[in-house]
Amino acid sequence: MKNNYWSLLLLLLCFNIWGQENYTISGTITSAASNETLIGVNVIIPELNKGAVTNEYGFYSLTLPEGNYTLQVSFIGFENIAQPLQLSENKKLNFSLNESTETLDEVIIQEDVEQLSIRKPQMSVNALTAETIKQIPVVLGEADVIKSILLLPGVTNAGEGASGFNVRGGAVDQNLILLDEAIIFNSSHLFGFFSVFNPDAIKDLKLYKGGIPARYGGRVSSVLDIYQKEGNSKEFHANGGIGAVASRLLVEGPIVKNKSAFLVGGRASYAHLFLPLFDIDNKAYFYDLNAKLNYNFDDKNSLYLSGYFGRDLFGVSDSFLNTYGNATINLRWNHVFSDKLFSNLSLIYSDYYYGLLLDFVGFQYDSGIRNFNVKYDFQHYLNSEIKLSYGLNNIYYRFNPATIIPNRPDSGINPSQLTDKFANEFSVYAEAEHDISEALTLRYGLRLSHFTRLGQDAFNRYQNDQALNYNDQLELYQPAAPVEVQTNTGTLATFTNLEPRASLSYLINDNSSFKASYNRMAQYLHLISNTNAPTPLDVYAPSGPYLKPQLLDQYALGYFKKIRNNEYSIETEIFYKDIQNRLDYRNGAQLIANDAIEGEVLSGKGRAYGLEFLAKKNKGKFTGWLAYTLSRSEQQTPGRTPTETGINNGDWYPSAYDKTHDISAYVNFELNKKWNFNANFVFQTGQPTNFPVSQSQFQGLTIANYATRNQQRLPSYNRLDLSATLTPKNKNKTIKGEWVFSIYNVYNRMNAASITFRTNEDTGANEALRTSIFGILPSVTYNFKF
Repeated sequence: MKNNYWSLLLLLLCFNIWGQENYTISGTITSAASNETLIGVNVIIPELNKGAVTNEYGFYSLTLPEGNYTLQVSFIGFENIAQPLQLSENKKLNFSLNESTETLDEVIIQEDVEQLSIRKPQMSVNALTAETIKQIPVVLGEADVIKSILLLPGVTNAGEGASGFNVRGGAVDQNLILLDEAIIFNSSHLFGFFSVFNPDAIKDLKLYKGGIPARYGGRVSSVLDIYQKEGNSKEFHANGGIGAVASRLLVEGPIVKNKSAFLVGGRASYAHLFLPLFDIDNKAYFYDLNAKLNYNFDDKNSLYLSGYFGRDLFGVSDSFLNTYGNATINLRWNHVFSDKLFSNLSLIYSDYYYGLLLDFVGFQYDSGIRNFNVKYDFQHYLNSEIKLSYGLNNIYYRFNPATIIPNRPDSGINPSQLTDKFANEFSVYAEAEHDISEALTLRYGLRLSHFTRLGQDAFNRYQNDQALNYNDQLELYQPAAPVEVQTNTGTLATFTNLEPRASLSYLINDNSSFKASYNRMAQYLHLISNTNAPTPLDVYAPSGPYLKPQLLDQYALGYFKKIRNNEYSIETEIFYKDIQNRLDYRNGAQLIANDAIEGEVLSGKGRAYGLEFLAKKNKGKFTGWLAYTLSRSEQQTPGRTPTETGINNGDWYPSAYDKTHDISAYVNFELNKKWNFNANFVFQTGQPTNFPVSQSQFQGLTIANYATRNQQRLPSYNRLDLSATLTPKNKNKTIKGEWVFSIYNVYNRMNAASITFRTNEDTGANEALRTSIFGILPSVTYNFKF
């Protein structure tokens, strides 16, 4: 009888568990001061050790068994919320968080948006807040996104005055850069001195280096995903800064209070105005504009319209003028279908323009790329263990390789238009984040991409489909002459690729975890660029019959640990990348105004592997991090036949982005309410290059002889920067201001941007000439807000 009693009790208990009702809480979390939606807010149920995080649009959803709980909401810089929750039905719970007061800082900061979650399967990702970006000392005192991410492990660039950034040994064009979901093709102002992102307008920033979610595609190295602020729908505010070379201003405020808001921000440089005082007849300046409108119809529907426009101009006297820039616009609709299903529909236009005026040759050269992008993304919160993400994306491209216009009657140049190219990239994806157990979480998904190279007015056909011939006697590659030029062609090529993604997190204990990831990605666009030429070039070309898409397989393993209640944290990863169909240029490639660019390139492969280490101090008066990367990035371009030499005789050689050692450190010290001090230090192995190794004489001429490609290196790069921020007491509570004093390159290290060789006119001896961009450079900036 006793056994039957316990059997019956067990049966009833199981029935109660299995039959227990589940209900969902969902909603949007905003800032009480501005009504801005907040990204990455933690919504926690401590009794069940379960929680959710708000998505890119401030929405969360959490499904739980019926019962009574404590609901906790926490986000860095804001006061925590803790309230009882009686869950017996689905509930819509929106929260407005108040900004924390300074006296509560030590209490309310429990989770840092810049910390990688121990439990989440996402790895190889770094996040920075706008506040951190503004504190990091940079050249000429201007806070800068790109310069800030260069202090993270696995991220480098080619030095001062170099555009873009390189991630884990990848090229600049292998980074997908998104601003409010719109593609940015060039992230730099003034060839890398500044980035195109106004720090005052930034709301959220994440850099994905590996384990890239399935919703992203089209690039094989990294994703830099940036969201702009939405605007304050409660009251009018403005902030900006006046610096030594540039100034900025951002204004925001309500259109319809608590329902609609606007944001407009602009920047411009003016250092070029002072150049004539020093008899310098050059030009170098930039300007950009950020704008955003939003309207919240109700709890389920919100509409956003955002845009960006920027231009750069760099000129040398009247003989050379380079103009380039991005323009984007995005119309976005957020819709909540139910407490478990969230959607975002985006219509996006992006335009990248690149122009050269070569007066010494006598023509103007215009090129660019436009795309029209439709995205529809869904986030489906099935239950507390499984979250689904799925959607589709279609991008239509129009490429203008070059429009050539004579700029004076006597130039002897005939106007011409290189053949426009067209393509379409379609993709669908689905991904699940699955909590298998308390310790094990998986994220797995699949992306299907389909690229179509559409027809064009004229297309070259070559004998045996070889656009590049090999001269056995001279042992060099030469462009082949087309045997036919097809007109009004149909579809030229199609490519379809399956791109699986998988990652896992295994929780060792509450403070440490082990993670692993794999992702395959396809890239259908190629940057045709030669920044070493006297006239730099920046043109994108689509994959087609002669240019195959790049394909990446990346593997990563990592160990993550929090120490002393997250006062310190450690992130360590190893990675391996394998890339197929990476383009390489033949020796002596001619890239400008070339309508047959396929005759200048060879297809090879690349690989990169390394170790990344990041140690952070997250709390206290001293905060900051130390990052170290030990890596190798190599390329191989073998010959197509046994008699061809390929590049470097078909051997592996260092890519242009190979940096064996990369060390960076950042320190922030808050002395008191008035003074804050920052410092960063950078050391990098010199980038690969080519120097002459010998010389020979021919008919009275001295000819330099070079070794195989990228066998020498520039000297190592190192630099120390300091800054101090003074926030004086201001009796006027309406206007707040601060002074930022910075010194770039404190010990005046003359880092080599390049090394050239020449013959000394006096001695006749050969000599090396080092070119450096910056020595020590102090600056002062005044920031204000009201």
